[in-house]
Amino acid sequence: MSKVRPFLMFQGKAEEAMTTYVALIPDSEIVAFERYGPDKPDAKGKIQRALFRLAGQEVQCFDSPVPHAFDFTPSFSFFVDCNADEEIERYVAALLEGGQALMPLDSYGFSRRFAWLKDRFGMSWQFNLA
Repeated sequence: MSKVRPFLMFQGKAEEAMTTYVALIPDSEIVAFERYGPDKPDAKGKIQRALFRLAGQEVQCFDSPVPHAFDFTPSFSFFVDCNADEEIERYVAALLEGGQALMPLDSYGFSRRFAWLKDRFGMSWQFNLA
């Protein structure tokens, strides 16, 4: 059977991002990763391929060995349903460090507590109090 999972391209921050995400979200882990070797001197030591799980969802990522003029866009985001005020507040506070609020944590017509943010790695997240 085929698998579908997000595949994230970072520009040098893949390891820091996945380590941050796995430490923050319960039931998460880094499953496997490979680093670039000496054959890619500009990327040596960076993530060539990695697989991690966020709350059971598999995600692949890597560091592009070639610089790009584009990065992540808010049109793709991780959507997290939270069960408690403390949970949503903890996630939002942690991922806003060095990031940017696209929709600050607040009450909106579609949700009593919701936030949409871009973290310091450029990834977008939506948090909803279920």
